[in-house]
Amino acid sequence: MQAARDLDQDTLERRGRVLGADHPNTLASANNLAADLRALGEVQAARDLDQDTLERRRRVLGADHPSTLRSVNNLAADLRLLGEAGNQS
Repeated sequence: MQAARDLDQDTLERRGRVLGADHPNTLASANNLAADLRALGEVQAARDLDQDTLERRRRVLGADHPSTLRSVNNLAADLRLLGEAGNQS
């Protein structure tokens, strides 16, 4: 799992440099890295990245885009794991 995290981190950094932070492919890489972080037990880091990805996807793709909705689901999973599910608006 650590190898996947490292690859996803590298891909996110490269896509961010080449495509920009708000490009849909960069946001997909951020989504993948957050999933790795969650799986490795780094839930707060996953939550932070998922929150940022959600905000960017809402701005770039719109609130109802399937990728944005995927980010909502991912953030909800983080919040549940952190015991914050009832505290988010």
